[in-house]
Amino acid sequence: MTLPPRPRVIAVANQKGGVGKTTTAINLSTALAATGHATLLVDLDPQGNASTGLGIDPAARRLTTYDVMTRTASLAESVHATEVPELTLAPATMDLLSIDIELSAASDRALRLRQAIAAYGAEPAAPDYVVVDCPPSLTMLTVNALAAAHAVLAPLQCEFFAMEGLSQLLTTIAEVRAGVNPDLVIHGIVLTMVDARNNLSNQVEADVRSTMGELVYDTVIPRNVRLSEAPSHGKPALLYDLKCAGSQAYLRLVSELMDREHRMLGAA
Repeated sequence: MTLPPRPRVIAVANQKGGVGKTTTAINLSTALAATGHATLLVDLDPQGNASTGLGIDPAARRLTTYDVMTRTASLAESVHATEVPELTLAPATMDLLSIDIELSAASDRALRLRQAIAAYGAEPAAPDYVVVDCPPSLTMLTVNALAAAHAVLAPLQCEFFAMEGLSQLLTTIAEVRAGVNPDLVIHGIVLTMVDARNNLSNQVEADVRSTMGELVYDTVIPRNVRLSEAPSHGKPALLYDLKCAGSQAYLRLVSELMDREHRMLGAA
């Protein structure tokens, strides 16, 4: 099945938790918006950390991605404005935990998000990009994100079990390609929480680059206190401290991502 070219859908996914996935989703979306690309961040993680990290109070999440997945609301109805111009958010709550059970009998259970994005894409306010923050597990939510996406961006922490988590993700991507989304590609792998002073971090980076080659972005995301502090203030790091090393890394990442986008779309 061929997906429409706009909006471009990028799933930020890794089945391993604690790899900087939500931090990447928030700051990648912010950087895309800051460079003139209207962007919607879809929070598909029941923890709702992306929603909190963009300052959306739980009490304000009247319509959420749960309502989108159960078709009690459209994606357009769930969208919130954020402090970042050109960046909107479809928030999440713990209600998403029941999605696997609630959709178990639905024949289109893997396609709910794709259908919702397609409908929103026809709206006048449709964004250029949709970034989906996936949960750190293989559930129907992750399958929906991968079924809806044109490409996957995989954050990978520079630590001992990094390649194991990546192997699981690659298997899942292959299964989704074989099933509901043969056009899905890996946009790239971004190394996160990199500490250049740490020998293990350097060794993991070398191993990943040796194994995965050009799939690995040149840009790496460093360990950075300001990146960690920003969500507690309900702000992306790029708003909290634009000059910090983490923010500057995400700006470089989006520049590299756009170069890859131009090559991908030019070759399509």
